[in-house]
Amino acid sequence: MESIIGQKANRSLEYHVKSVIEGNRRFENVFKSVTRMILDYPDGIRKITVNGRPTYDFQLFRQKGKHIIGMYDEINSFVSFVKDAAEGGSSSEMAFVLIGEPGNGKTYFVDYLNKCYRDFISQPQNQRFTFKLKNLDKLGGYGKISSIESQTFEDPMVLSMNLFEDRDKNIEFLEQMGAGDEQIISYFKNYRPLGACSDYIFNQIRDYCDEDLSKMLEFIEIVPISISETRGTLTGKYAAKDKITSSAVDLLGDESITRLLHISDTNNPYRFDLRRGALARVAGGGIHFADEIFKNKRDLVQVYLGVIQNRTIEIEGFKWPLDTLIIATSNNAEFQRFLEEKEQAPIVDRCRLTYMAHNTNYKLQQELTRLAIGSQEKTTFSGEKLHIDPNLNYALSVAFILSRMPQNDKLNPVEMMKLAAGEVAGEKSVKTLAEVIDQLNRETDITKRFGQKGLGHRNLGRAIQILLERSETQEGKCMYAGDIFQSIESVILDYVQDPNDRAKYMNDLKIAKSLHRENVMTSIFNAYMDEPGAIQKDVMNYVNMIIGSDAKNLGPNKLWTYKDPQSGKLISIKIDESFIDSVESRLGLKSKEQKQSYRTTIAKIYGQKMMQDANYDFMDNNDLVKAVTDVRLKSDIAGAGSLIGALSNRTNEDNQKLYNRMIKTMIEKLGYDKTSAEKTIEYFCTQEDNS
Repeated sequence: MESIIGQKANRSLEYHVKSVIEGNRRFENVFKSVTRMILDYPDGIRKITVNGRPTYDFQLFRQKGKHIIGMYDEINSFVSFVKDAAEGGSSSEMAFVLIGEPGNGKTYFVDYLNKCYRDFISQPQNQRFTFKLKNLDKLGGYGKISSIESQTFEDPMVLSMNLFEDRDKNIEFLEQMGAGDEQIISYFKNYRPLGACSDYIFNQIRDYCDEDLSKMLEFIEIVPISISETRGTLTGKYAAKDKITSSAVDLLGDESITRLLHISDTNNPYRFDLRRGALARVAGGGIHFADEIFKNKRDLVQVYLGVIQNRTIEIEGFKWPLDTLIIATSNNAEFQRFLEEKEQAPIVDRCRLTYMAHNTNYKLQQELTRLAIGSQEKTTFSGEKLHIDPNLNYALSVAFILSRMPQNDKLNPVEMMKLAAGEVAGEKSVKTLAEVIDQLNRETDITKRFGQKGLGHRNLGRAIQILLERSETQEGKCMYAGDIFQSIESVILDYVQDPNDRAKYMNDLKIAKSLHRENVMTSIFNAYMDEPGAIQKDVMNYVNMIIGSDAKNLGPNKLWTYKDPQSGKLISIKIDESFIDSVESRLGLKSKEQKQSYRTTIAKIYGQKMMQDANYDFMDNNDLVKAVTDVRLKSDIAGAGSLIGALSNRTNEDNQKLYNRMIKTMIEKLGYDKTSAEKTIEYFCTQEDNS
C-alpha cells in the first residue's frame, strides 16, 4: 500500500518540480542533452592530427562494437552545431544537413547518434518526463476520453511555468517548491507556451477549479516519456516518399474522426491527432531525422522550413512548440537539383550544410572493409568453411581508397593515400597534402573536393558479393585476394555511369594491383625465410645500420650497440656496407650526395616517428620495403628470378621441398589456407601487375 502511495507521490507535479530544483531530475532542451551526452562521455575528447591538421576526436562515437569510423570533420561540425544551439546561438533555429555521395555513411552516422541518445536518456539521471491531464470526465465534453497525455511530450516544468495566466503566480509556485532566483531565471530562459490542446484543456481545468492550485494539481499526472525506436518516440525518422504518397499529415498529423465522436466542442485543438505525424513523437527533447530531405515535394519542404525556423507544429492556426534537434541527409545530385530551383533558397538558408566526404584513410578503411566482409564465419553453398585470404582486406581497402583520391599535380594517388593515413610518402610531406586539400576544398563544384567522389561502401559490399558468387571462390573454398580486382572491375562497369569516372577508377585499379603485388612479395619473402616478420626485421636492420654508421662509438669491427625502443634491451648490430649500398642502388640512388640525403631523411623520419610510436617499423615505406626484399632475395638465392624459377619448375626434389616448406609456412604462420597459398605463389611466379 505504501509503495502505491509513494508511486502516486512520484507522479505529482510538486514532486517533479522539487526533484528538478534539487538536481535529481533535469530540465534542459535537446541541444543541452546532446551536448552533455558527447562532452561528458568518459575521456570524451582527444586531440589528434588528421591530414596534417589538428582536430578533435569525440570518443562517444568510438564505443566498442560497431561504431563510427573516421568522419572527423563532420563530427566536429556537428558537435560545434549542437553546442552553439545549447548556448542559445543561431544553430537553435537551424537544421543540421549532411550532403554527400550515396554509401559514404550519412544515414549510419544519424542512426548511431540516435542509438546513443536513446541509451543516454534511458539512464535514470537523464530520464525525460511529460504530463497527463486526467479526470476529464469531471469537466465534461470529452465522452469516454478520461485522460489525455501531452501530444508533444511537453516537459512538466513547462506546465509549471504556465499553471496560471499570471507569470508572477507561476514564479510564486516555483519559489514555494524551493527554487532560488537564479534557478527561476534559468528555467524561464527555456520558457515556452503550452501546445494548443494542452493549453485549451488546462484552461478548462483552471476555470473548473476556480484557480485553486491544490484542486488543479489533482488533474495532473507526471509520466516518463517512453523511448521506442520502432514507434518513433524520442528518435524518429521520416524518409522522403514519392509525390503521390507523401503528405504533410505524415509530419504534422491530422484531424481525428475518432476524437470528434467524443469531443463536444469542435473548436477544441485536441481534435487534431498530432502523434499521427513524425514530428510530435520527437517534440519532447527528441531527434528528428529527415532522410533525403530535398527529395520531398515542395509543400513538404515548406513544412520543414516552418518547423526548422519557428520550432512549432502549425495546423489551421493552432501551434504546438517543439523541442527537437532536426538532422537531415541528402545526396549531391538531389541537392544540386534543389538549388537550381531558386525560389527554394530560404530552406537552405535555415540549414547548416556539411559536405560529408568518403573515408580517405586506408588504415581506417581496413576496419570498414572488415565489417563489410562480415564477422560471422563464411561458408560455401555446400556449407563448408570459406577461408579469407590475408591479403584480401588490404587489396580491397587500397583499391577503394585510391578511387577517392583526386587527380593532382603536386601528389600522385599513392602519395596522397599514404599521407592521408599518416604514413611516409618519399620526400613528400603531410604539409603538401594539407595544402592540396585546402586548394581542392575551395572548389565550388563539391564533387571536386577532397574525398567527395569515389567508390562508396555499397560498391564495396557489391564487390564482395560478386567475389563470393564466383565458382573459383566456391570450389577453392577461399576468398582469394587476386580475384577481387575482377569483382571491382565488374562493379565499375555496371554501377559507374560517368565515362570519365569509369576511366579514372579503372586506372586506380591498376595502381591497386601493383600495390597488392608488393604486398604479395613481402609475404613470399617471409614464407621463404620461414618467419612472419622477416622482411620487417631486415628493413629495421637497414635503418639501424645507417643510423649506426654515423655513431661515434663505432669500433673497427663495425659493431654498433643501441637500445631497442620497443623492448628496451641493448642490441648489437654489425654495419654491413655492402647491404646498405645494395638497398640504396635498388632505390636508384647513385651518387654519394643522393645516398647521404636519403639517409638523412630516413634518420629524420625515425626520430619523429619513434617519439609518437615506439613500434614504428617503416613497413609503410613501400619503396624501401621493395628494395630490401629484392636485395635479400638476390643475396640469398641469386635473385627473385631464381626463386620464381625454383617455384615454377618443381621437377627436381630440392625445388619441390622448397615449395612444400613455403606452403607449410604460409598456412601455419601467415594465415593462408592451401588454396590461397598455392594461388599466391602461382601469382608471384607470373609477371602480372609488376610495377
